[in-house]
Amino acid sequence: MTRVLVIDDEPQILRALRINLRVRRYDVDLAATGAEALIVAARHPPDLVILDLGLPDLAGVEVIQGLRGWTSAPIIVLSGRADSTDKVAALDAGADDYVTKPFNMDELLARMRAAARRISPDGELPQVRLGDLVVDLAAKRVTRPAGAAGAPAGDIRLTPTEWHLLEVLLRNPGKLLSQRQLLAEVWGPGYGDATGNLRLYMAQLRRKLESDPARPRWLITEPGMGYRYQPAPAANRATE
Repeated sequence: MTRVLVIDDEPQILRALRINLRVRRYDVDLAATGAEALIVAARHPPDLVILDLGLPDLAGVEVIQGLRGWTSAPIIVLSGRADSTDKVAALDAGADDYVTKPFNMDELLARMRAAARRISPDGELPQVRLGDLVVDLAAKRVTRPAGAAGAPAGDIRLTPTEWHLLEVLLRNPGKLLSQRQLLAEVWGPGYGDATGNLRLYMAQLRRKLESDPARPRWLITEPGMGYRYQPAPAANRATE
């Protein structure tokens, strides 16, 4: 079942969308503020987001940027603002489409289907190999296949925050991500100086995913700058 996150501060809009989407067999999460939306998204990663720009706490663009740090789920902006400046800013930040209030439900549903096709035309997201481990970004699972050396087969359990941080890194292979960027994308605006959080969760990920956490192979620290996911060289991937 497709999970949709609806973010709007108008109770009647939330109620109407929840009813209409559930009738059409969508799994629906609701949020009335930007901060709440980022928390809900981290706990229950959405397949698609419907976002009102006029939130009481955060700018809609900030919410888009926070989500785009770790998810490619389609984002459809739903707003009463007709100014093209707002539309361009939302699209530049990573939104996929823009629907102006008042809206027709059939049109919104059609936009949702079209956005989902553009983002994932084959319905699949990649798998990433970390040595013996397989990270399935579509299923949101980390598994050790049977026959891997040194540890029993099975799932590696990650907390929602660990998963969120890992997914941001894996979706940017080889790219240096600053501490401030990771904190903003994983924890949200206002956490730019919480470097202790980042160090703690990176250490936890390494304990779970690296064969030698003291000398990480995949999740690399760039001292004084940030972190990166370092994929295996192309010549070595077939033998991993």
